[in-house]
Amino acid sequence: MKEEDKQDIEGLNQIFEIINAKGDKGEINEILKRQNSKMCESEKEK
Repeated sequence: MKEEDKQDIEGLNQIFEIINAKGDKGEINEILKRQNSKMCESEKEK
């Protein structure tokens, strides 16, 4: 699978996680923290 496809799938999964959080601020914050750490890691690899 291409890296771009993997990123698209991760993005869609994140959207579904946020929808399923149903306004739970703690869970939404955790999702965003995970995404931010993934973005930082990918920036370091470049």
